[in-house]
Amino acid sequence: MGMQVSGQQESQKKLHPQTMCPGFGAMRILTRMEDTRVCMVTDKGCMYGLTFVSQFYAAKKSVVSPELMNKQLTAGSLIENVRETLEVISQEKNVKLIAVLSLCISETIGISEDMLPKKVGNANVVLIRLPSYAIGSHPEAKDQVLAALLKRFSSSVDKKPKTLAVVGELFPLDAMAIGEVLQKLGVESVMFLPSQQFEDIVEAGSVSACAVLYPYYKQTAKWFEQKSIPVITGAPVGANATYEWIKKIGGALNLDSEHVESEAQDQKLQVKAVIEKFPLQGKVIIAGYEGNELPIVKLLLEAGADVPYASTSIEPSALTKDDETLFEMLGTSLQFRKHLEDDQRAIRKYMPDLVIGTTSLSDFVKSLAIPSVYYTNIISTRPLFFSRGAQMMLMMIQSLSQKKEVYKRLSDFFDFDKKI
Repeated sequence: MGMQVSGQQESQKKLHPQTMCPGFGAMRILTRMEDTRVCMVTDKGCMYGLTFVSQFYAAKKSVVSPELMNKQLTAGSLIENVRETLEVISQEKNVKLIAVLSLCISETIGISEDMLPKKVGNANVVLIRLPSYAIGSHPEAKDQVLAALLKRFSSSVDKKPKTLAVVGELFPLDAMAIGEVLQKLGVESVMFLPSQQFEDIVEAGSVSACAVLYPYYKQTAKWFEQKSIPVITGAPVGANATYEWIKKIGGALNLDSEHVESEAQDQKLQVKAVIEKFPLQGKVIIAGYEGNELPIVKLLLEAGADVPYASTSIEPSALTKDDETLFEMLGTSLQFRKHLEDDQRAIRKYMPDLVIGTTSLSDFVKSLAIPSVYYTNIISTRPLFFSRGAQMMLMMIQSLSQKKEVYKRLSDFFDFDKKI
């Protein structure tokens, strides 16, 4: 006789983790690097899916893979096939780096770096392991890749004064805004990581400090700390965090304290003016999987929104601790390593006015006549930092929060249509 599952047990099931394949995060970084090629060691299904993703994001370069069929796997010629593939890739012009990605399938997960050449022709070779059972989300795979490149290729050089590495994928306007503010502070050189330039990886150890914008760059932050390079956490999102971020930059780089204080106050007032101009009301839930959800939640809370629940696919760490403490104090329940079922329970519990979440969650939310939009397309395609980012975000969220009546009319219409 089959065992029955109670309603309470049923509601606690977690069957749908919310993240993409870790290989996707790795591809986002590697295919955007100039003079870099990817050798993917996996099966045809992964090869097809991840190649599609790389072209979807306009990488405009091929991904190469040795043919892994039953014949090769049973013959035990995997390493030989990979080496032959590396030789083919190295014949391309201007290739400086070949990243060998080992994904989840059992036949390839045990590849050892000792089995691969360190260099083929003029191209350096690096092995990056990305099994999904060991890396919980695709943003954390970005950290895995960047840390692997730094460990392998960054040289130990003397620190250059007043230089800063900024770690985190940036919308172009955000990169410009950060560069402008840092220049005003007296920072002489800024390196953005992940970078399109292989040379930036090599020279990363020469900076005086590192600002890690997103909390999933745990291994990268650890690498800088081991090099005795101060690591600044947080991001310039919202008035208070912007002030604190600028002050920490100034302290880490020993910049003129009065000048830093003046710029920090000025940027804080600019963001505060935007928040006062575009205040938020109502209940909003943030349920993304990009790993940059926590700064968004802080901005919404500062602007007056009620955020009873937020979720992310990354795991808690020392880089998330301050935000966890703040959210607990302000009444926001924060779910790490979230599943779709976690988010759905939160929606039923709080019945928000707006949800910015994953595609699968948005489908569920819209069926309840609640406005919902896809996190990645709405958040990650817009500037976020300083006053410009605050204005773009708050204007958009303010507008979306006013759509509840429209969704209600649509829901009523289709419910009526079903009855005919």
